[in-house]
Amino acid sequence: MKETKVIFITGASSGFGKETAEELVRRGHIVYGTSRKGAACDNGVRMLPMDVTDKDSIALAVDRVVTEQGRIDVLINNAGVGISGALELATEEEIEWQMGTNFKGMVNMCNAVLPHMRKARNGRIINISSIAGVMAVPFQGFYSASKFAIEGYSEALSMEVYPFGIKVCVVEPGDFCTNFTANRNVSKATLACDDYRECFERTMGIIEKEELGGSKPIKLARKIARLVERRNPPFRTKVGPWFQVALAKVRWVVPQSWLAKGLRWFYKIG
Repeated sequence: MKETKVIFITGASSGFGKETAEELVRRGHIVYGTSRKGAACDNGVRMLPMDVTDKDSIALAVDRVVTEQGRIDVLINNAGVGISGALELATEEEIEWQMGTNFKGMVNMCNAVLPHMRKARNGRIINISSIAGVMAVPFQGFYSASKFAIEGYSEALSMEVYPFGIKVCVVEPGDFCTNFTANRNVSKATLACDDYRECFERTMGIIEKEELGGSKPIKLARKIARLVERRNPPFRTKVGPWFQVALAKVRWVVPQSWLAKGLRWFYKIG
């Protein structure tokens, strides 16, 4: 008989998070989702107001779940934001917003939940990275940097918490058709820069076309659900369009000069 797990997932009001939370409810799990605005219980998902950059709101949400259920079996760090623009022109506020939400927000969540998992000597943490955390994407450099940071953090964390029976997984999605594309922030400074503007608009047109034609979120949701339920899940899972997954898998085998040339050609740079 399948064990019912208590699952805490961030960024559950839309996109990957919403689809994954609902899939886990359909599979019989107890699921708490969060969003900055909060919401009522939605399709069986118990929604809580929370901001991953606000430690006080995290503490309140985590304490509520532990009070009601007595434990948190699985943490899925899904909340994330994106900004596009030239790295050179990014403001301090934009950098902090990008890294603070995607990376530091994930760290905040792990720090809040890990004490409960260590006490139980059991738990699973699933961190949502990206194929952009394996291969950097032009004009989304700080988004890629935030995902590369998740990769390194997760590798170290998986070793540190191993003695406590806690497993860490990293999921690397490729292009999916979600509202992330429409919600991405665009650098005004890049649009105003004569040197960057034309290439930026051309490259972002390609990126957005690939995203809008990408895989359906349910594909990722089912993959994450299997990671939740498997006794011994793999540390790293790539999911998305087959060619992106294949390229990410051979990324360290292909000479860097070939890879860079191919990516510049694909994104029409130079």
